[in-house]
Amino acid sequence: MAQSFRIGDDFVAEQNRKGAAALEEDYAALGRQFARRGIDIEALTREVGAFAVAVPTWGVGTGGTRFARFPGTGEPRGIADKLEDCATIQQLTRATPSVSPHFPWDRVEDMSALREQAAQLGLSFDAVNSNTFQDQKDQKLSYKFGSLSHTDKAVREQAVAHNVECIRIGEALGSKALTVWIADGANFAGQSNLTRAFDNYLASMQEIYAALPGDWQVFIEHKFYEPAFYATVIADWGSSLMAAQILGDKAKCLVDLGHHAPNVNIEMIVARLVRAGKLAGFHFNDSKYGDDDLDSGSVDPFRLFLVFNELVDAKQRGAAGFAPAYMIDQSHNVTDPIESLMGSAIELQRAYAQTLIVDRAMLGELQEANDALGAHRVLKQAYNTDVSPVLAMARLRAGGAIDPIGVYRAADYRAHKAKERPVSGIAAAGIV
Repeated sequence: MAQSFRIGDDFVAEQNRKGAAALEEDYAALGRQFARRGIDIEALTREVGAFAVAVPTWGVGTGGTRFARFPGTGEPRGIADKLEDCATIQQLTRATPSVSPHFPWDRVEDMSALREQAAQLGLSFDAVNSNTFQDQKDQKLSYKFGSLSHTDKAVREQAVAHNVECIRIGEALGSKALTVWIADGANFAGQSNLTRAFDNYLASMQEIYAALPGDWQVFIEHKFYEPAFYATVIADWGSSLMAAQILGDKAKCLVDLGHHAPNVNIEMIVARLVRAGKLAGFHFNDSKYGDDDLDSGSVDPFRLFLVFNELVDAKQRGAAGFAPAYMIDQSHNVTDPIESLMGSAIELQRAYAQTLIVDRAMLGELQEANDALGAHRVLKQAYNTDVSPVLAMARLRAGGAIDPIGVYRAADYRAHKAKERPVSGIAAAGIV
């Protein structure tokens, strides 16, 4: 069997040499600008280099819509291929050292072997994700009308058992958290008893919570709508927070940037969850109309900046219990998923770096003085600063690529994988 193609470190180094001189010049110029503002560019570069975000195993496959899915070339055929693609993202960006798996999609017989394969590729496992929003082959009972909140106790027990199984799999992989998102809800007024559905959910989650190892957490993910278009059981941060507070200290609230009502102030939600000590972390993406799962920073980069502004504020003031988990959660319908995930990782680093250079002392003074425009200008000064040289230098020093997408394309990675992974399907309905 032919050896699987990997981009060579020598090739990355060769490509980096082409852009090294320009980067040094840009980095020095930015350093002088920062010096005038009292910012240590070297300290900033180290901080950015330490930033990490997990990539989802499902993210390296081509996504779709309710109407169609058009497979890409060289798509991963299973978890082994997914890990290779995730390792390539980490190799070039040096910002994605962990992978978030999804079960049963990523189930294999030997989880210890899977963990070893990931380690050989320089990856570890982040939170594991359960799936009770689809019926699987040979599944006894259907989730058509719900899972953890279903009216039928037998269905709820099946869903609980699956989540407990995910915990056990996660233990074998070295994970420390379970993410639970349910599609449960109603499409018609009167279809379900809204209070009873929430109570059923809580009772199910209490069983799952009881199965958590002592050093684990459970991340509760809310979603405003879809596939339930009238009422979703865990529809907003209030429902998520209520559930987390009832369950206990190991339950936290996960924020997906697309899972909110239109025009909701997401950064304020972040501040409130931090205040409550219940922020689990993020599923990063971007949106224009709803839960679009677009590339991070592709539509509203200023909102991403404002979210990170709250995160950095919480970190720098030492907010109690603040240790958020970060993951990208996107659906790549028309782009190469690896390119999109690399681009998103870079945009997340960009927002992080920009919020690190906010003059917080000045911002605090202006806020106390009720100087609305002055405070806004402090944020915009940081947001308008091009920190690209810092991001590129952090990657270079960590052994990554100055231009990850450029190196990826130059290496013809996708063409190599297309030969190794023959097309397995045609255009089909639905998402991955």
